[in-house]
Amino acid sequence: MGKVFFDISMSLDGFVTGANPQPEEGWGGLGEGGERLHDWGFKSEDPRNREVMEWYTTVGAVIVGRTTYDLSILNWGANGPTGPERIPTVVVSHSVPQDLPSGGVYTFVDGVEAAFEAAKKLAGDKDISTSGANVAQQLLKLGLIDVISIHLVPVLFGSGTRLFEGLDGEHISLETFEVIETAEAIHLRFRVVK
Repeated sequence: MGKVFFDISMSLDGFVTGANPQPEEGWGGLGEGGERLHDWGFKSEDPRNREVMEWYTTVGAVIVGRTTYDLSILNWGANGPTGPERIPTVVVSHSVPQDLPSGGVYTFVDGVEAAFEAAKKLAGDKDISTSGANVAQQLLKLGLIDVISIHLVPVLFGSGTRLFEGLDGEHISLETFEVIETAEAIHLRFRVVK
């Protein structure tokens, strides 16, 4: 198995969505103005941003929570969050939606530990990526995240979904191992010290 990455774009004030995230609001249900968080990957011509985006095509599985799925399915469709690469996507959920897209890449499991085990099988020796605040926090608390990758976007949202709002308890030590600075985002990678 490869590494488990918690990979997400975040505003400077710690938000991973804008206010009022809804499926119809912005790309992937990112709330009011939330699509600004992904402009570095989809609108930038900077080759350094392109290189960061290329990593997504090499992962073997993705883990997301039900909220991320519900907010994003209108944009993802059957292909999932990685689009044409159709990388298997494990969704942590207490139920399976009735209106699953035909031929979709989704596997639904009840709990983050079950999601981790399913993703390991699906990914083989490739990396696993997870996104969304709640599920990633749960995996982090269980010691299952190897790398935190934050794409820090130079914008202040003032409201939305905070990335580490529910993360309390013991300190989690990190080690910085990569910083790539572009005009659209500062890409930060941290090893989780275990």
